[in-house]
Amino acid sequence: MIGNVDLSLVDWSRAQFALTAIYHWLFVPLTLGLSFILAFMETAYVRTGNEAWKKITRFWMTLFGINFAIGIATGIILEFEFGTNWSNYSWFVGDIFGAPLAVEGILAFFLESTFVAVMFFGWDKVGKKFHLTSTWLVAIGANLSALWILVANAWMENPVGMHFNPDTARNEMNNFSSVVFNPVAVNKFFHTVTSGFLLASIFVIGISAWFLIRKREEQMAKKSILVAGIFGLVSSVLVALTGDSSARTIARIQPVKFASMEALYNGKDNAGLTVIGIVTQADEMIGEKKVHNVKMKIQVPKLLSIMTTGKGDGYVPGIKDLVNGNPAKGILPVSEMIERGKYARKVLSDYKMSKEMGDNETAATLAAKFSDRDFVDNYFRYFGYSWFSAPWQVIPSVPLLFYSFRIMVGLGFFFILLCALALWFYKRDSLTKNKWFLWMALISIPLVYIASEMGWIVCEMGRQPWIIQNLMPVNVAVSNITSSSVQVTFALFAVLFTGLLIAEVSIMIRQIKNGPKHTEE
Repeated sequence: MIGNVDLSLVDWSRAQFALTAIYHWLFVPLTLGLSFILAFMETAYVRTGNEAWKKITRFWMTLFGINFAIGIATGIILEFEFGTNWSNYSWFVGDIFGAPLAVEGILAFFLESTFVAVMFFGWDKVGKKFHLTSTWLVAIGANLSALWILVANAWMENPVGMHFNPDTARNEMNNFSSVVFNPVAVNKFFHTVTSGFLLASIFVIGISAWFLIRKREEQMAKKSILVAGIFGLVSSVLVALTGDSSARTIARIQPVKFASMEALYNGKDNAGLTVIGIVTQADEMIGEKKVHNVKMKIQVPKLLSIMTTGKGDGYVPGIKDLVNGNPAKGILPVSEMIERGKYARKVLSDYKMSKEMGDNETAATLAAKFSDRDFVDNYFRYFGYSWFSAPWQVIPSVPLLFYSFRIMVGLGFFFILLCALALWFYKRDSLTKNKWFLWMALISIPLVYIASEMGWIVCEMGRQPWIIQNLMPVNVAVSNITSSSVQVTFALFAVLFTGLLIAEVSIMIRQIKNGPKHTEE
């Protein structure tokens, strides 16, 4: 651990990782969803023998390939950054965090990278069924990659299945299944992949709408809208359901994050869910953090209580309760958590000192504490709080979370409507007669990317100031390097990623304008 933290280094390390993650997530969800859409389309080709389905599949496969390659490039850089910029984090929990990433590389990524070559280049070189199998394996492999990465990410929000080793001052995995089946991981995986399915569906519907607006490739466009509309409608409903489940889990495991999403400062019974509102600053302060009011709000009565407790009159704690404590509700104040964390840290320090002095008896007594359930549950669980100097430091950016969450949810319900309309107009054979819908579908392409990025802002910014919930703040996770070195790589990555994005969009636009005939050999 480091004692003196260069905040400039912390900020630049966070900025660099955020930059890489944002660009990476521009490519990944399209890969997750489009891979299955390709599999559905090729299945239709193999089952019917209709060459039109082959033509359609190959067109969308070209767009998939362009996106797939750049997604891999940005993803590899992300993993390297854990070692370069976040070495304290990697040292503290690398035994746990690295395991699912290793499985992802060995199993899932190997699977998709092996069969992707067959998928792209094997059309006339292997049998139809083998090629179809390869396409399905690429889709499964891509989503299995997401599974293991999301397991690692979820563990950061709910660290389970581990034991702290005082000799190495590292957390070590002792229950792999607990890590994999972490409730946060289960919710996060299904919510994230279904959101990727939805994004790809909107992408396909939007591009197909462009063809219909231009009165080109109408057969391909309509068939694509049919597949994407069905897949998107199912996915959008699943996104809503898994999002609700995720919110319930957040309320239980990350209550400060949940309260910040709702800008709820004072806990209450019969809490209503704010659908929309305007966040303004109040005169009141919590330490050095400003309190916010929500004005002009529209609420659904009791819904927040129902979501979090299952009862309409259930109590939902607010930010003030969670920071200052609420004995009546069994909520410990952060100041007490800080003291307990400092005690746990002192026990570790005393243990190390005893070993250095050769006092084996004292060392053995102190080491036994880290296996004692009472000490682990009541003291070591607050280890990360020892790095805070004031309770208010645990509060994330309330306005950012409040607005990001509502943009994400609002657009999510809009996409349900969009997919339903797409299928309705397809069934009535009136897609070309409703130009307003086609333009709405086309405009929805950037909107679905905005919704996707908002989701990750809620996830990652809501966790702040933690890199590992309750165990390690971001400030102590950085590498012992100069901020100038991070600034240089930040600038290089910004130029590189922007260039890659421009190149990808340009190539995709060119390919879309050319149409499916140019994908034939």
